[in-house]
Amino acid sequence: MTENDIRVQVELYRSELGPLDRSPKPVIAALNGVAFGGGLELALVCDLRVAAAHVKVGLPETTLGIIPGAGGTQRVGRIVGEARAKEMILLGRSLTAQEALAWGLVNRVTPDGKNVVDDAVEWIQPIANGAPIAQAAALEAIDRSFDVSLEMGLELEKVSYDKVLVSSDRREALAAFAEKRKPKFEGK
Repeated sequence: MTENDIRVQVELYRSELGPLDRSPKPVIAALNGVAFGGGLELALVCDLRVAAAHVKVGLPETTLGIIPGAGGTQRVGRIVGEARAKEMILLGRSLTAQEALAWGLVNRVTPDGKNVVDDAVEWIQPIANGAPIAQAAALEAIDRSFDVSLEMGLELEKVSYDKVLVSSDRREALAAFAEKRKPKFEGK
């Protein structure tokens, strides 16, 4: 590939991963095997990450004379903090699943012998059975908070909260609580 071909490819990574990044629905990655470079960058776009016990993750690009180009330099620090991000990227350090869990890079490690996709689907049942309007509003409030001050973030949270306040799902949840039953959310 020429340098211009590579520029086009890197821009495609960014533009094509954008819809996942902006999804109003929670996006979950199930990692199985090795997620180095672009594979990890794809997982970093997701809201939650579940890893098989044997997983290895890393951003080794600097050892190849490049840098993570699909958002890795921006997203990994927001997840694990600046110092850990620099350690991963500058040293080209890979992490085991347990290290990734300890660093906060993954949210869960699937026990040995269990299928990671099955485990992830089971783990996210509260999301699958949850209130989609509330989940979208929560994601919106969280995602918007990274670009603004705390004061502005609290104002944006109030705007997102108002979306759930007027929803039928909220009224259904209150009725279900009073009636001691599980709510039936309709996304309205």
